[in-house]
Amino acid sequence: MEMAIGFNSSSSFSIPNPNTRTISSSAPLSKQLFGLNLSSSSVPHSFSTAKTALKFRSGNSISRKPIKCSVSEATEAATEKKSQLKRRSDIRNIAIVAHVDHGKTTLVDAMLKQSKVFRDNQFVQERIMDSNDIERERGITILSKNTSIMYKDTKINIIDTPGHSDFGGEVERILNMVEGILLVVDSVEGPMPQTRFVLKKALEFGHAVVVVVNKIDRPSARPDFVINSTFELFIELNATDEQCDFQAIYASGIKGKAGLSPENLAEDLGPLFETIIRCIPGPRIEDGALQMLVTNIEYDEHKGRIAIGRLHAGALKKGMEVRVCTSEDSCRFARVSELFVYDKFLRAPAESVEAGDICAVCGINDIQIGETIADKSFGKPLPAIKVEEPTVKMAFAINTSPFVGREGKYVTSRNLRDRLYRELERNLAMKVEDGETADTFIVSGRGTLHITILIENMRREGYEFMVGPPKVINKVVNDKVLEPFEIATVEVPEEHMGAVVELLGKRRGQMFDMQGVGSEGTTLLKYKIPTRGLLGLRNAILTASRGTAILNTIFDSYGPWAGDISTRDLGSLVAFEEGTSTSYALSSSQDRGQMFIAPGMDVYKGQIIGIHQRPGDLSLNVCKKKAATNIRSNKEQTVILDTPLTYSLDDCIEYIQEDELVEVTPSSIRMCKNPKFSKKSR
Repeated sequence: MEMAIGFNSSSSFSIPNPNTRTISSSAPLSKQLFGLNLSSSSVPHSFSTAKTALKFRSGNSISRKPIKCSVSEATEAATEKKSQLKRRSDIRNIAIVAHVDHGKTTLVDAMLKQSKVFRDNQFVQERIMDSNDIERERGITILSKNTSIMYKDTKINIIDTPGHSDFGGEVERILNMVEGILLVVDSVEGPMPQTRFVLKKALEFGHAVVVVVNKIDRPSARPDFVINSTFELFIELNATDEQCDFQAIYASGIKGKAGLSPENLAEDLGPLFETIIRCIPGPRIEDGALQMLVTNIEYDEHKGRIAIGRLHAGALKKGMEVRVCTSEDSCRFARVSELFVYDKFLRAPAESVEAGDICAVCGINDIQIGETIADKSFGKPLPAIKVEEPTVKMAFAINTSPFVGREGKYVTSRNLRDRLYRELERNLAMKVEDGETADTFIVSGRGTLHITILIENMRREGYEFMVGPPKVINKVVNDKVLEPFEIATVEVPEEHMGAVVELLGKRRGQMFDMQGVGSEGTTLLKYKIPTRGLLGLRNAILTASRGTAILNTIFDSYGPWAGDISTRDLGSLVAFEEGTSTSYALSSSQDRGQMFIAPGMDVYKGQIIGIHQRPGDLSLNVCKKKAATNIRSNKEQTVILDTPLTYSLDDCIEYIQEDELVEVTPSSIRMCKNPKFSKKSR
């Protein structure tokens, strides 16, 4: 017997059946529904056993019926039986998680504005949670940030999290602080790779999930498809019956509207706030001595290190003597000098904090992420935070170019070493090891972007150094080499699909899904591809699709070595001698390929100055001047030069190969040949 699952326009959830049999309340309910074993005891409240159609809660209009959330009720009942823990009803701790560009930070903006965090006449910039300079320039969230709002008599602690898979370590940490998540999904794209990653982690923690279908005002929005896809994703990730029965909210973050059905949005985000209060349980409080797990660290010039976390048990007071534990054996004593809670958009001083709230603690200068602040006499450590292993590594070394020290403030290996090991204190997903020589360090991270953000931050702080090409971290199991594979999702217009498919095929990618997206003639391709094949792929895909393709990737698993991959077909143009480039020399050099430099720029021997039009490198003299003679000419020859290519830091790291380096200084980024390789080849 075939069964079709569909959503009608009012988002009621029904199973049409050709025999039109009614499911009576006396019939056994331990049948396979949606791939789940639903027994009569585990059927959620919103599944009606007395009617033919199974009603889905999101279809109710705002005015007629209040939100009924079976998730929190069922989950709460189960947990209360397991351990007799109290819950605080005046606080909700939530994390907003989603794929990149699905509108998390914009939604938080609207929530802050509507809860009167700012004055009516106060100027508020867009994406106020993205406070970091790099976040504003790139339009992405890199670091998770805390804020809080008051809705009626309930304090809602909100944590905005990054959407890129490279910063998944931030999301994994933050899930320790909350009881529920808002899973924001784009109304056209639906669940994407990072949606899957963050949802998997949240379900493992047993958190309540509210699905927010954002950007519902887009012309090609397809909310029914998105809810269906999200439901399938829950089942794929082995969610419990209660978790599968999620509450769906439809919203437009930029307009600040939300509702329980796509056609019936309220004028504000009231339905979203109500859903948070009803569907996400308050924090569980354990009776006993003080326990607080440090999940984030900030630094203040005046206050020093600030530890941020949620109080699991007890109460914390200003001036209190505490025990700081890493494990049962290694504990030390400290004193809390200042205590803060999150009040609206600021940190507000507090004399004491009760269990269940999120707070910031000052005065413990050597505190680390994952440590427990516990009672001085009876304190015990909480389980440490675990994050997934890094998959990509890069070599950092001191600058050895002839231009060393011209622009940077910190140039020695000691400066570089101190800064890299300091990064480990807050960046749990990153690893740093000493390299082959005293002035080389191996930095491992979740992806190229993860390490590139560190390089950009160091550059702005005045550091000058060199980095090698990214390499994947392989594993050897039973004498077999295993390499990391990722799921790559590419959105591309149909006219450019052939070029993109050919490119991914060359890089050992295997397509496992292809579907049309929306009404814009866009195709969604899904590939399983080695991480090696992704290095340098972003620029190549943009070129092949004339800038229209969108590439998203997320780590999948380790698999057998896929074979050799050629990531670059063309060689480099290399400077022949040190000097200043001239337009006379560049006019003849540009026939050999595309140039990176303009006239009047200082270059040194071995610097990469362009892309060769053929395989293999070519040395050029871009500093030669026109020979001065005593023969008169009627007029000077006019030189027409092509516009040089401007490569960003990300582009340079994608471009370089095994025998090349990127020289990073505060005011310029250059590429050069690695002198160690030239010595070996002689």
